Amino acid sequence: MSVSRRGFLQGLGLGQTTHASEFLAARGHEEEVAFAMQGRQGGGRGMRPQLPPGVEAIRISSNENPLGPGKAVIDAILGKFPEANRYPFNSTPLDADLEILIAKLNAGKRENVVLGVGSQELLKNAARVFLSPTRHLVIPSPTYGDPAGFAQNQLKVTVKTAPVDPKTLKTDLGALLALVKGAGLVYLCNPNNPTAMINSAKDMSDFIAEVRKTSPTTGILIDEAYCDYVTDKSFSTAFPVALATPNVIVARTMSKAYGMAGVRIGYAIGQAETIRKMARYRMPYNVNTFGVAAAVASLKDPQHIRDEAARNTAVREFTIKALADLGYTSSDSQTNFIFTNIGKTMTAAAFREGCAAKGVMVGRDFPPLEKTWARISIGTMEEMQKATEVFRSVLKPATTTSSGKGQ
Repeated sequence: MSVSRRGFLQGLGLGQTTHASEFLAARGHEEEVAFAMQGRQGGGRGMRPQLPPGVEAIRISSNENPLGPGKAVIDAILGKFPEANRYPFNSTPLDADLEILIAKLNAGKRENVVLGVGSQELLKNAARVFLSPTRHLVIPSPTYGDPAGFAQNQLKVTVKTAPVDPKTLKTDLGALLALVKGAGLVYLCNPNNPTAMINSAKDMSDFIAEVRKTSPTTGILIDEAYCDYVTDKSFSTAFPVALATPNVIVARTMSKAYGMAGVRIGYAIGQAETIRKMARYRMPYNVNTFGVAAAVASLKDPQHIRDEAARNTAVREFTIKALADLGYTSSDSQTNFIFTNIGKTMTAAAFREGCAAKGVMVGRDFPPLEKTWARISIGTMEEMQKATEVFRSVLKPATTTSSGKGQ
Protein backbone atom coordinates (compact mmCIF):
# COMPACT_ATOMS: atom_id res chain seq x y z
CA MET A 1 0.00 0.00 0.00
CA SER A 2 1.38 3.41 -0.95
CA VAL A 3 1.37 6.01 1.82
CA SER A 4 1.82 9.69 0.99
CA ARG A 5 3.72 11.99 3.31
CA ARG A 6 0.57 14.04 3.98
CA GLY A 7 -1.45 10.90 4.63
CA PHE A 8 1.26 9.53 6.89
CA LEU A 9 1.29 12.68 9.02
CA GLN A 10 -2.49 12.90 9.14
CA GLY A 11 -2.62 9.27 10.20
CA LEU A 12 -0.49 10.17 13.19
CA GLY A 13 -2.84 13.04 14.02
CA LEU A 14 -0.23 15.68 13.23
CA GLY A 15 -2.39 17.29 10.57
CA GLN A 16 -5.01 18.32 13.14
CA THR A 17 -5.09 21.39 15.36
CA THR A 18 -4.51 20.88 19.08
CA HIS A 19 -4.35 23.22 22.05
CA ALA A 20 -2.30 20.90 24.28
CA SER A 21 1.15 22.37 24.79
CA GLU A 22 2.66 18.89 24.99
CA PHE A 23 1.56 18.15 21.43
CA LEU A 24 2.51 21.61 20.27
CA ALA A 25 6.06 20.96 21.47
CA ALA A 26 6.23 17.98 19.13
CA ARG A 27 4.72 19.91 16.23
CA GLY A 28 6.41 23.26 16.28
CA HIS A 29 9.09 23.01 18.96
CA GLU A 30 9.66 26.03 21.18
CA GLU A 31 7.74 28.62 19.19
CA GLU A 32 4.26 27.16 19.58
CA VAL A 33 4.84 26.37 23.25
CA ALA A 34 6.00 29.92 23.88
CA PHE A 35 2.68 31.25 22.64
CA ALA A 36 0.70 28.60 24.53
CA MET A 37 2.45 29.38 27.82
CA GLN A 38 2.16 33.08 28.64
CA GLY A 39 5.13 34.84 30.14
CA ARG A 40 7.64 32.10 29.40
CA GLN A 41 11.32 33.10 29.54
CA GLY A 42 12.66 33.62 26.04
CA GLY A 43 10.01 35.88 24.61
CA GLY A 44 6.55 34.34 25.00
CA ARG A 45 4.29 37.32 25.66
CA GLY A 46 0.55 36.77 25.36
CA MET A 47 -1.37 34.46 23.11
CA ARG A 48 -0.68 33.76 19.46
CA PRO A 49 -2.72 36.00 17.12
CA GLN A 50 -5.77 34.27 15.69
CA LEU A 51 -6.28 33.69 11.98
CA PRO A 52 -9.46 34.85 10.26
CA PRO A 53 -11.99 32.00 9.77
CA GLY A 54 -11.31 29.88 6.70
CA VAL A 55 -7.81 31.29 6.12
CA GLU A 56 -4.99 28.76 5.63
CA ALA A 57 -1.85 30.03 7.32
CA ILE A 58 1.57 30.64 5.89
CA ARG A 59 3.55 29.49 8.93
CA ILE A 60 6.85 31.32 9.08
CA SER A 61 7.12 31.54 12.85
CA SER A 62 8.94 28.41 14.06
CA ASN A 63 12.17 28.21 12.03
CA GLU A 64 11.13 24.91 10.48
CA ASN A 65 12.27 23.49 7.15
CA PRO A 66 9.11 24.06 5.05
CA LEU A 67 9.84 21.07 2.79
CA GLY A 68 10.49 18.50 5.50
CA PRO A 69 12.92 15.59 5.24
CA GLY A 70 14.03 13.92 2.03
CA LYS A 71 12.65 10.75 0.46
CA ALA A 72 15.30 8.57 2.09
CA VAL A 73 14.16 9.70 5.52
CA ILE A 74 10.46 9.25 4.77
CA ASP A 75 11.19 5.74 3.46
CA ALA A 76 13.24 4.95 6.57
CA ILE A 77 10.41 6.05 8.89
CA LEU A 78 7.74 4.16 6.98
CA GLY A 79 9.97 1.10 6.88
CA LYS A 80 10.09 0.90 10.68
CA PHE A 81 6.35 0.45 11.23
CA PRO A 82 6.59 -3.36 11.17
CA GLU A 83 8.93 -3.03 14.18
CA ALA A 84 6.77 -0.51 16.06
CA ASN A 85 5.76 -3.23 18.52
CA ARG A 86 9.38 -3.68 19.61
CA TYR A 87 11.37 -1.61 22.07
CA PRO A 88 14.18 0.39 20.43
CA PHE A 89 16.79 -2.08 21.69
CA ASN A 90 15.05 -4.82 19.70
CA SER A 91 15.06 -2.82 16.46
CA THR A 92 17.68 -1.74 13.97
CA PRO A 93 19.42 0.58 13.58
CA LEU A 94 20.14 0.87 17.31
CA ASP A 95 20.83 4.16 19.02
CA ALA A 96 24.40 2.87 19.33
CA ASP A 97 24.58 2.67 15.53
CA LEU A 98 23.55 6.32 15.30
CA GLU A 99 26.08 7.36 17.94
CA ILE A 100 28.85 5.52 16.07
CA LEU A 101 27.85 7.17 12.79
CA ILE A 102 27.83 10.65 14.36
CA ALA A 103 31.22 10.00 15.95
CA LYS A 104 32.67 8.77 12.66
CA LEU A 105 31.44 11.84 10.79
CA ASN A 106 33.03 14.14 13.38
CA ALA A 107 36.38 12.47 14.11
CA GLY A 108 35.28 11.24 17.51
CA LYS A 109 34.37 8.02 19.28
CA ARG A 110 31.03 6.72 20.44
CA GLU A 111 31.77 7.81 24.01
CA ASN A 112 31.94 11.40 22.73
CA VAL A 113 28.27 11.37 21.68
CA VAL A 114 24.97 11.47 23.55
CA LEU A 115 21.52 11.47 21.91
CA GLY A 116 18.52 13.53 22.94
CA VAL A 117 14.86 14.19 22.23
CA GLY A 118 15.74 17.07 19.95
CA SER A 119 18.50 19.26 21.33
CA GLN A 120 16.09 20.60 23.95
CA GLU A 121 16.65 17.61 26.25
CA LEU A 122 20.41 18.01 25.84
CA LEU A 123 20.36 21.71 26.73
CA LYS A 124 18.43 20.92 29.90
CA ASN A 125 20.70 18.04 30.83
CA ALA A 126 23.76 20.25 30.43
CA ALA A 127 22.11 22.69 32.81
CA ARG A 128 21.53 19.86 35.28
CA VAL A 129 25.20 18.87 35.11
CA PHE A 130 26.77 22.29 35.57
CA LEU A 131 24.31 24.57 37.38
CA SER A 132 23.46 24.84 41.07
CA PRO A 133 21.98 27.50 43.35
CA THR A 134 25.50 28.84 43.91
CA ARG A 135 26.66 28.59 40.28
CA HIS A 136 24.84 30.86 37.84
CA LEU A 137 24.02 30.67 34.13
CA VAL A 138 25.47 33.20 31.68
CA ILE A 139 23.67 33.94 28.39
CA PRO A 140 23.54 36.65 25.73
CA SER A 141 20.35 38.66 25.37
CA PRO A 142 18.33 38.05 23.35
CA THR A 143 18.89 34.37 22.65
CA TYR A 144 16.98 31.09 22.63
CA GLY A 145 15.15 31.10 25.94
CA ASP A 146 14.75 27.48 27.04
CA PRO A 147 18.07 27.15 28.94
CA ALA A 148 17.37 30.32 30.95
CA GLY A 149 13.74 29.39 31.53
CA PHE A 150 14.71 25.93 32.76
CA ALA A 151 17.48 27.31 34.97
CA GLN A 152 15.22 29.89 36.61
CA ASN A 153 11.95 27.99 36.86
CA GLN A 154 13.11 24.42 37.50
CA LEU A 155 16.60 24.65 38.95
CA LYS A 156 16.06 27.99 40.77
CA VAL A 157 19.38 29.27 39.44
CA THR A 158 20.39 32.89 38.85
CA VAL A 159 20.72 33.91 35.19
CA LYS A 160 23.10 36.70 34.22
CA THR A 161 22.73 38.27 30.77
CA ALA A 162 24.96 40.29 28.47
CA PRO A 163 23.27 42.32 25.70
CA VAL A 164 24.24 41.59 22.11
CA ASP A 165 26.28 44.27 20.39
CA PRO A 166 23.74 47.03 19.63
CA LYS A 167 25.34 47.89 16.28
CA THR A 168 26.06 44.46 14.80
CA LEU A 169 23.65 42.30 16.85
CA LYS A 170 26.51 39.82 17.31
CA THR A 171 26.84 38.05 20.64
CA ASP A 172 29.22 40.19 22.72
CA LEU A 173 31.76 37.62 23.87
CA GLY A 174 33.70 40.17 25.90
CA ALA A 175 30.60 41.12 27.87
CA LEU A 176 29.86 37.44 28.51
CA LEU A 177 33.43 36.85 29.67
CA ALA A 178 33.00 39.53 32.33
CA LEU A 179 30.21 37.43 33.89
CA VAL A 180 31.77 33.94 33.86
CA LYS A 181 33.77 34.00 37.10
CA GLY A 182 32.13 31.38 39.31
CA ALA A 183 29.47 30.56 36.74
CA GLY A 184 28.19 27.03 36.38
CA LEU A 185 27.47 27.28 32.66
CA VAL A 186 27.77 29.65 29.71
CA TYR A 187 25.20 29.15 26.93
CA LEU A 188 25.91 30.33 23.38
CA CYS A 189 23.65 29.82 20.38
CA ASN A 190 25.85 30.12 17.27
CA PRO A 191 24.30 31.22 14.94
CA ASN A 192 22.20 33.04 17.50
CA ASN A 193 18.43 32.83 17.67
CA PRO A 194 16.79 35.34 17.10
CA THR A 195 19.47 37.71 15.79
CA ALA A 196 20.61 35.23 13.06
CA MET A 197 24.23 36.34 13.55
CA ILE A 198 27.37 34.23 13.99
CA ASN A 199 30.57 34.54 15.94
CA SER A 200 33.60 33.38 13.97
CA ALA A 201 35.43 30.14 14.70
CA LYS A 202 38.49 32.07 15.89
CA ASP A 203 36.48 34.29 18.21
CA MET A 204 34.70 31.28 19.66
CA SER A 205 37.95 29.38 20.18
CA ASP A 206 39.56 32.40 21.85
CA PHE A 207 36.50 32.88 24.06
CA ILE A 208 36.52 29.27 25.20
CA ALA A 209 40.22 29.53 26.06
CA GLU A 210 39.59 32.68 28.11
CA VAL A 211 36.70 31.08 29.98
CA ARG A 212 38.94 28.12 30.82
CA LYS A 213 41.54 30.52 32.25
CA THR A 214 39.06 32.67 34.15
CA SER A 215 36.77 29.96 35.53
CA PRO A 216 38.13 26.45 34.78
CA THR A 217 35.16 24.51 36.17
CA THR A 218 32.56 26.49 34.20
CA GLY A 219 30.80 24.51 31.49
CA ILE A 220 30.42 25.94 27.99
CA LEU A 221 27.35 24.88 26.01
CA ILE A 222 27.31 25.78 22.31
CA ASP A 223 24.01 25.33 20.47
CA GLU A 224 24.61 24.88 16.73
CA ALA A 225 20.97 24.29 15.75
CA TYR A 226 21.27 26.46 12.63
CA CYS A 227 24.84 25.74 11.55
CA ASP A 228 23.83 23.95 8.33
CA TYR A 229 22.50 27.23 6.93
CA VAL A 230 25.65 29.30 7.47
CA THR A 231 27.34 30.78 4.38
CA ASP A 232 29.92 32.98 6.16
CA LYS A 233 33.27 31.22 5.74
CA SER A 234 34.61 32.54 9.06
CA PHE A 235 32.25 30.12 10.81
CA SER A 236 33.00 26.48 11.55
CA THR A 237 31.66 24.00 14.04
CA ALA A 238 33.07 23.92 17.56
CA PHE A 239 33.14 20.10 17.54
CA PRO A 240 36.98 19.92 17.42
CA VAL A 241 37.27 22.28 20.39
CA ALA A 242 34.66 20.29 22.33
CA LEU A 243 36.54 17.05 21.69
CA ALA A 244 39.80 18.62 22.87
CA THR A 245 38.56 20.65 25.85
CA PRO A 246 37.00 19.60 29.17
CA ASN A 247 33.51 20.88 30.03
CA VAL A 248 32.67 22.00 26.48
CA ILE A 249 29.52 20.64 24.84
CA VAL A 250 28.23 21.24 21.32
CA ALA A 251 24.56 20.45 20.75
CA ARG A 252 22.87 19.83 17.40
CA THR A 253 19.26 19.24 16.44
CA MET A 254 17.69 17.58 13.40
CA SER A 255 14.66 19.88 13.70
CA LYS A 256 15.95 22.60 11.38
CA ALA A 257 17.81 21.92 8.11
CA TYR A 258 17.07 18.19 8.40
CA GLY A 259 13.34 18.91 8.45
CA MET A 260 12.49 16.63 11.37
CA ALA A 261 11.06 18.96 14.04
CA GLY A 262 8.26 16.49 14.75
CA VAL A 263 10.58 13.49 14.96
CA ARG A 264 12.43 14.96 17.96
CA ILE A 265 16.05 13.91 17.76
CA GLY A 266 19.32 15.66 18.46
CA TYR A 267 22.81 14.94 19.73
CA ALA A 268 25.69 16.47 21.63
CA ILE A 269 29.43 16.02 21.35
CA GLY A 270 32.14 16.55 23.96
CA GLN A 271 34.92 14.84 25.84
CA ALA A 272 34.02 11.39 27.16
CA GLU A 273 33.88 12.45 30.81
CA THR A 274 31.64 15.42 29.99
CA ILE A 275 29.33 13.22 27.93
CA ARG A 276 29.16 10.63 30.73
CA LYS A 277 27.89 13.34 33.06
CA MET A 278 25.26 14.31 30.49
CA ALA A 279 24.21 10.69 29.94
CA ARG A 280 23.35 10.25 33.62
CA TYR A 281 20.25 12.37 33.01
CA ARG A 282 19.24 10.64 29.80
CA MET A 283 15.88 8.87 30.08
CA PRO A 284 15.84 5.18 29.08
CA TYR A 285 14.83 4.75 25.43
CA ASN A 286 14.65 8.54 25.07
CA VAL A 287 15.06 8.34 21.29
CA ASN A 288 12.57 6.19 19.46
CA THR A 289 12.90 3.66 16.65
CA PHE A 290 11.59 6.04 13.98
CA GLY A 291 13.84 8.91 15.05
CA VAL A 292 16.98 6.78 15.02
CA ALA A 293 16.18 5.35 11.58
CA ALA A 294 15.38 8.82 10.24
CA ALA A 295 18.58 10.33 11.65
CA VAL A 296 20.78 7.58 10.19
CA ALA A 297 19.15 7.95 6.77
CA SER A 298 19.50 11.73 6.87
CA LEU A 299 23.16 11.73 7.89
CA LYS A 300 23.87 9.36 5.01
CA ASP A 301 22.31 11.83 2.56
CA PRO A 302 24.43 15.00 2.95
CA GLN A 303 23.55 16.23 -0.54
CA HIS A 304 19.95 16.73 0.58
CA ILE A 305 21.16 19.09 3.32
CA ARG A 306 23.40 20.98 0.89
CA ASP A 307 20.45 21.39 -1.46
CA GLU A 308 18.23 22.60 1.39
CA ALA A 309 20.86 25.12 2.47
CA ALA A 310 21.18 26.48 -1.08
CA ARG A 311 17.40 26.74 -1.42
CA ASN A 312 17.18 28.56 1.90
CA THR A 313 19.92 31.02 0.95
CA ALA A 314 18.13 32.02 -2.25
CA VAL A 315 14.79 32.53 -0.50
CA ARG A 316 16.46 34.32 2.42
CA GLU A 317 18.16 36.80 0.09
CA PHE A 318 14.89 37.38 -1.75
CA THR A 319 13.09 38.13 1.52
CA ILE A 320 15.80 40.45 2.85
CA LYS A 321 15.75 42.42 -0.42
CA ALA A 322 11.96 42.61 -0.47
CA LEU A 323 11.98 44.13 3.01
CA ALA A 324 14.88 46.42 2.05
CA ASP A 325 12.82 47.69 -0.88
CA LEU A 326 10.21 48.69 1.69
CA GLY A 327 12.92 50.42 3.72
CA TYR A 328 13.52 47.86 6.47
CA THR A 329 16.98 46.62 7.46
CA SER A 330 17.66 43.01 8.44
CA SER A 331 20.67 41.55 10.21
CA ASP A 332 23.15 39.60 8.08
CA SER A 333 21.28 36.35 8.55
CA GLN A 334 23.16 33.05 8.55
CA THR A 335 20.08 30.98 9.37
CA ASN A 336 16.65 29.96 8.09
CA PHE A 337 15.11 33.09 9.58
CA ILE A 338 15.78 36.80 9.43
CA PHE A 339 15.70 39.50 12.10
CA THR A 340 14.30 42.75 10.76
CA ASN A 341 14.13 46.21 12.30
CA ILE A 342 10.55 47.39 11.86
CA GLY A 343 10.60 49.82 14.79
CA LYS A 344 10.39 52.90 12.58
CA THR A 345 6.70 52.26 12.08
CA MET A 346 5.36 49.66 14.54
CA THR A 347 6.17 47.13 17.25
CA ALA A 348 6.79 43.47 16.51
CA ALA A 349 3.48 42.65 18.21
CA ALA A 350 1.55 45.01 15.93
CA PHE A 351 3.36 43.58 12.90
CA ARG A 352 2.59 40.03 14.02
CA GLU A 353 -1.10 40.81 14.54
CA GLY A 354 -1.36 42.63 11.22
CA CYS A 355 0.23 39.71 9.37
CA ALA A 356 -1.94 37.15 11.17
CA ALA A 357 -5.06 39.00 10.09
CA LYS A 358 -3.94 38.29 6.53
CA GLY A 359 -2.99 34.66 7.12
CA VAL A 360 0.77 34.99 7.74
CA MET A 361 2.17 33.80 11.08
CA VAL A 362 5.52 35.34 12.07
CA GLY A 363 7.65 34.92 15.19
CA ARG A 364 7.07 35.87 18.79
CA ASP A 365 8.60 38.73 20.80
CA PHE A 366 12.25 38.63 21.85
CA PRO A 367 12.88 41.00 24.76
CA PRO A 368 14.62 43.37 25.08
CA LEU A 369 14.30 44.01 21.32
CA GLU A 370 10.59 43.27 20.96
CA LYS A 371 9.65 46.91 20.38
CA THR A 372 11.76 47.25 17.26
CA TRP A 373 12.80 43.87 15.82
CA ALA A 374 10.73 41.04 14.31
CA ARG A 375 11.87 37.51 13.57
CA ILE A 376 10.60 36.01 10.31
CA SER A 377 11.24 32.38 9.39
CA ILE A 378 12.06 31.45 5.80
CA GLY A 379 9.43 29.37 4.02
CA THR A 380 9.33 28.22 0.42
CA MET A 381 9.87 30.78 -2.34
CA GLU A 382 6.14 30.71 -3.11
CA GLU A 383 5.29 31.28 0.55
CA MET A 384 7.74 34.16 0.90
CA GLN A 385 6.51 35.82 -2.29
CA LYS A 386 3.02 35.81 -0.82
CA ALA A 387 4.27 36.80 2.62
CA THR A 388 6.24 39.78 1.37
CA GLU A 389 3.10 41.10 -0.32
CA VAL A 390 1.42 40.90 3.08
CA PHE A 391 4.40 42.67 4.66
CA ARG A 392 4.02 45.40 2.07
CA SER A 393 0.39 45.96 3.05
CA VAL A 394 1.07 45.87 6.81
CA LEU A 395 4.24 47.95 7.03
CA LYS A 396 4.62 51.61 6.21
CA PRO A 397 7.47 52.86 3.98
CA ALA A 398 10.81 53.56 5.64
CA THR A 399 14.38 54.19 4.46
CA THR A 400 17.46 51.95 4.61
CA THR A 401 20.56 50.80 2.73
CA SER A 402 20.18 49.29 -0.74
CA SER A 403 21.19 45.81 0.44
CA GLY A 404 18.83 45.81 3.39
CA LYS A 405 21.50 44.22 5.62
CA GLY A 406 22.79 45.78 8.79
CA GLN A 407 26.18 47.42 8.70
